[in-house]
Amino acid sequence: MVDDLMIKAKFEELLDRDDRAALHDFLDELNISTVAELIGEMPESQERIISTLSVHRAASTFKILDFSTQKDLIHDLPPYKTAELLNELPADDRTSLLEELPSEVVKELIRLLHPEERRITLELLGYKEGSVGRLMTPDYIAVFLDWTVQEVLDHIRTFGKDSETIDVVYVIDDNGKLIDDIRIREFLLTDLNVKVSDLIDGRFIALNVNDDQNIANDVFKMNNRVALPVVDDKNILLGIITIDDILWVASEEFSEDMQRIGGTEALNEPYLDVPLFKLFKKRVGWLIVLFFGEMLTATAMGYFEYEISQAVVLALFVPLIISSGGNSGSQAATLIIQALAVGDITIKDWWRVMRREIKSGLMLGTVLGVVGFLRVGLWGAYTGGYGEHAILLGIAVGITLLCVVLWGTLSGSMLPLLLKKLGADPAVSSAPFIATLVDVTGLIIYFSVAFSLLSGHML
Repeated sequence: MVDDLMIKAKFEELLDRDDRAALHDFLDELNISTVAELIGEMPESQERIISTLSVHRAASTFKILDFSTQKDLIHDLPPYKTAELLNELPADDRTSLLEELPSEVVKELIRLLHPEERRITLELLGYKEGSVGRLMTPDYIAVFLDWTVQEVLDHIRTFGKDSETIDVVYVIDDNGKLIDDIRIREFLLTDLNVKVSDLIDGRFIALNVNDDQNIANDVFKMNNRVALPVVDDKNILLGIITIDDILWVASEEFSEDMQRIGGTEALNEPYLDVPLFKLFKKRVGWLIVLFFGEMLTATAMGYFEYEISQAVVLALFVPLIISSGGNSGSQAATLIIQALAVGDITIKDWWRVMRREIKSGLMLGTVLGVVGFLRVGLWGAYTGGYGEHAILLGIAVGITLLCVVLWGTLSGSMLPLLLKKLGADPAVSSAPFIATLVDVTGLIIYFSVAFSLLSGHML
């Protein structure tokens, strides 16, 4: 904290002195992450900071800024500086930025790119949104089978600085088809006269350019890679994806899932940067849907209006019943959505999940049912608070809690799997949606059980 204050104070001092050379040297000595933090703390000086940095360090800093700050910088920087920055950015990071901007802005920015960078960017933007093609970069090291290790190392020294990563070298044939990938350590630890063909084993993992980005995320996790090649349907090597891009995708996906679980549409930008009316539109749709869903609760209670009028005490436990079912359903839904997201389970595991949740639901429901019976039945009989049929009422509440918790658990666990099977986002089976579903069915269960047990007594 002290260091941050000292850095900020030093920066402000140099700004006041308007010493551009000293400011340049000062910023060059800082870590990229520290420069990014400085931009976040002093947004009024962000354009000055980026303009003072060398082009390479400016691009490296720009990459790790949040989207709203990037958008502000693009707006504030003079055209020549924006052109420098965009041309220096890796193709995949540039594409990620452009696909978030309005189309009219994208057209203007693409005009600022060098011809080759423009060609690469338009090519990447041509792939469908959410595909691996949008994330890949064409900056990689490729070699041929008949090259020697010495030729490979010479090639890396010449062109490696322009590559996204040199941890892995890709072997292609004369037609550009991917043959293998070889870690750089293999070349560093091998005799210089050995040919590439003697090092390959053909065991490589590649992504298809049209694959979903979430598939890439799963492949990275399963194979512990820092980069993966991207090929087309004919196995032509088109580019690579690096782990930093996948971490960004995973973070975005996690944020969207958390927002949907909470019963709202994904914001796609920091909360404080979202215009109020846009935030209103993101939330109101779900609230209307849930409102109409909850109206079914009133319909269900209206159906049992006679029973309620005969035993008003039944209405006292409605909040208890529906909240218990909603809570158990929300718990189950959250656990299953998270397990699906990290790959712990798949749709094929639905039967195993159902069996586990039946057992869990019975155990949880039994505990709550016993507690409900003790509180309503025995306590009511002891105090006389619920009339002469308190024991029967307690049994009805206990059995209902068992059934409702079991139903909530099953609904919460199966609905995300069903949505995944239908090709929808499991996160839309959010906690509010599950709670609304279980509210309605919970009332039907409650009054049906109460009518069966209390008919001829209280009813």
